[in-house]
Amino acid sequence: MNTKRWIALVAAAVLLGISLVINSAFALFQTNLDTGLADIMAPAGSDYMEYVIEEGSMDERIAVLNVDGVIQDTGEASPLFGASGYNHSFFMDQLEQVKQDDTVKAIMLKVNSPGGGVVESAQIYDKIKEIQDETKKPIYVSMGAIAASGGYYIAAPAEKIFVNEETLTGSIGVIMESVNYGELAERYGVDFVTIKSGPYKDIMSPTRDMTDEERDLLQGMLNESYESFVDIVEEGRNMSEKEVKEFADGRIMSGRQAVEIGMADDFGFEEDVIANLKKDFDLGDAEVFEYGASEGWGSLLSMKVNSFFGNDMESQLLGKLFSDYNSPRMMYLYGEK
Repeated sequence: MNTKRWIALVAAAVLLGISLVINSAFALFQTNLDTGLADIMAPAGSDYMEYVIEEGSMDERIAVLNVDGVIQDTGEASPLFGASGYNHSFFMDQLEQVKQDDTVKAIMLKVNSPGGGVVESAQIYDKIKEIQDETKKPIYVSMGAIAASGGYYIAAPAEKIFVNEETLTGSIGVIMESVNYGELAERYGVDFVTIKSGPYKDIMSPTRDMTDEERDLLQGMLNESYESFVDIVEEGRNMSEKEVKEFADGRIMSGRQAVEIGMADDFGFEEDVIANLKKDFDLGDAEVFEYGASEGWGSLLSMKVNSFFGNDMESQLLGKLFSDYNSPRMMYLYGEK
């Protein structure tokens, strides 16, 4: 590479750095103008702020919580290259916050999710039940385009569930999957050597077929989780086991069908759900707010870096492949594989 090209590359890198700094500074300045006192409103030591959706009394407030994406605990994301989407620890923190905040009188849970992990869904469900039992704060659910499997699991205990007519919901059941590339490896002369302490140590290995004994063992585990799911729906929707199992076979359904069979209560968009909460619990003057991530330098730089590198589709697909199949797990999940 000649000297001119090196000079051009260095100049381009310098210009890019200057652009990142200027744009980030402008975005931070604009954010501060828009949010005003949001930093003061944030709980002490937290990484999130409160954003007002509807002005009203700060002594009686309605909290809007969002579950958007696959319900899966992926650990703490890198502050520089962190991707957007559902953050399990962040959401659990929000649930604890609305439980502790005495000014929060009601909660609207927005669900737009195909479901996710069995454990994560159970954690959310248990926390929602804890809030209901200990604080008596009502919870209404607003379902988006999809609220299936684990997305329905976490919605079931709510006092009321609202759907759109075209919402995809249902999919009550459990699934576990893995990839078997044994024949492909054999075709290319790849040999796998496995040393194990017991016959089931490599159960669901991607390098061989599953035995009948292994399948029965896993099926028993899935059946237990399935029965727990059915119990959740029975209790939350005040149905009998027979009524639930008539449609708890993994099938997906529309919002219209969900209302017809009693899986949801009514039709409505987010504003309709908030209006119903205000009317049903005498909260006409309540402030409505939601939580958002703190927009400091870290998050702004993360957005810039992600924008620059594009979060290209190939990287996302590779990351999904490794996260999904590195270790098979039970999922309350619809339509992801």
